[in-house]
Amino acid sequence: MTFRSARFALAAALAASAAGALAQAAWPARPVTIVVPFPAGGTTDVLARALSTKLGAAIGQPVIVDNKPGAGATLGAAMVAKVNDGGHTLLMGAVHHTVATSVYKTLAYSFEKDFQPITTVALVPNVLVVSASAPYTSVRELVAAAKARPEALSFGSNGAGTAQHMIGTQFQIETGTRLLHVPYKGSAPLTTDLLGGQVTMSFDTVTPVLPFIKEGKLRPLAVTTAGRSAALPNVPTLQEAGVPNLAIGTWFGLLAPASAPKAVVARLNTELVKIIRSPEFRRQMADIGAEPVGNRPDEMARQIREETAKFAGLVKAGKVTLE
Repeated sequence: MTFRSARFALAAALAASAAGALAQAAWPARPVTIVVPFPAGGTTDVLARALSTKLGAAIGQPVIVDNKPGAGATLGAAMVAKVNDGGHTLLMGAVHHTVATSVYKTLAYSFEKDFQPITTVALVPNVLVVSASAPYTSVRELVAAAKARPEALSFGSNGAGTAQHMIGTQFQIETGTRLLHVPYKGSAPLTTDLLGGQVTMSFDTVTPVLPFIKEGKLRPLAVTTAGRSAALPNVPTLQEAGVPNLAIGTWFGLLAPASAPKAVVARLNTELVKIIRSPEFRRQMADIGAEPVGNRPDEMARQIREETAKFAGLVKAGKVTLE
């Protein structure tokens, strides 16, 4: 390398560094919006709101939660993917987005290319629940009833192509049953119908159903994760209940569009990890059955790649395809 080219390379590096520092110093110039791709009341929404006030105090600007539900969480994601506002609009993403990559024939975005991971906020177990008035007191009884009457029993999900849909799909594969899938736009309408008996069961995250379990209105039969949930220590896992090869939970995390400056993503990671690892936030998460994480962007990116590959196999096995 000549002296002239070396000087040019150094100048370019310094300019890039200065631009990054300037972007971080200027951010946030206005309120920050977290887009939640589900209606209010579900786990995604609860986590976003738990973070918003604390993050706002840390960055000196209000943080607004904006619910944009629809199409298995892909509508909100598509909206954020197109934003170019210097990191002022974020997505509360979830495992559902790694499912959508394989389920939908066409998406208006690439989850891996059009977003920058910031941090995984929490892991939340899913739980198989039925109404307290239902006759099923165990997974074994539920499976027997489903086998006796194919497609007479139904399961609700947060939408076609979501993690709950995939858990229900794998449950049918592993148990040799056929259930009717009823997709909803989010946990709130799903839980209402579950309580009313319009749908037989759900595999929702523990957060929206935990209050009704404690009140005795819903009956938990099993959690879908490999280990038991701290929020429901007496509830067996599906594997313990006789359903092999099924161990799926739901992660939730914040992402920025690809257009956001790297320095802003780094600042967000720093502030969010502090919040997520704080004793107060951990207590909040324990109350709703969530396990706080707070990892690095590269760790979250690896998690997204691994989950995308895992669900691609399940989508193929379950022959699930959406337009």
